[in-house]
Amino acid sequence: MTSESPTASPTESPAAPCGTREAVHEQAVDGFGTVRVVPVDPAADAGVIHRWVIEERARFWGMGDASREQVLEIYTHLDSLTTHHAFLALLGDEPVALFQTYEPSADRVGECYDVDPGDVGVHLMLGPAAGEPRPGYTAALLSVFVSHVLSVPGRQRIVAEPDARNEKAITRLQRTGFVLGPEIVLPEIDLPEVYLPEKRARLAFLTQESFAGRS
Repeated sequence: MTSESPTASPTESPAAPCGTREAVHEQAVDGFGTVRVVPVDPAADAGVIHRWVIEERARFWGMGDASREQVLEIYTHLDSLTTHHAFLALLGDEPVALFQTYEPSADRVGECYDVDPGDVGVHLMLGPAAGEPRPGYTAALLSVFVSHVLSVPGRQRIVAEPDARNEKAITRLQRTGFVLGPEIVLPEIDLPEVYLPEKRARLAFLTQESFAGRS
């Protein structure tokens, strides 16, 4: 996140359910159905995001101790920015993943590598699985997200920075075509509107050309 915009005041006003929002991306995935990507509405989605981030499996997201109110404040602040954006992935009308994009030059990661024009940063958290495991499910969702991100004119490369301890996420990125970069230390951010602890991360990159070659 960045300090350039002031904190917005959270609101609990009625908001549209996920399934009725206009999608920014929609893609049919063989064997799974249609995945829709919709903007996060902080007031409507704080509950589901809070349930996800406090689970042990989401420990690398870094919000395990957050209250629902803090989640609402964080995503209201993020929604006020022009450089950072949050989305939910829906399978049918059910949220299945949280996906965030950001401009690396407006984020702390921009202090840790040479940002190129056309770079876009991403964060991804899958929601808890419902029912029996479905082979290929995670790969299918990643493909949808990458397709959406790289469909925006001017974007040339995706930058990810998973926690260096999160071997599962790093392996998943490699299988999607990401090329690993060096380990970095993301600096602590301590501002009135957001706190982010120092984080040891692993850079990973996926270019427009390499993704097109795999599609």
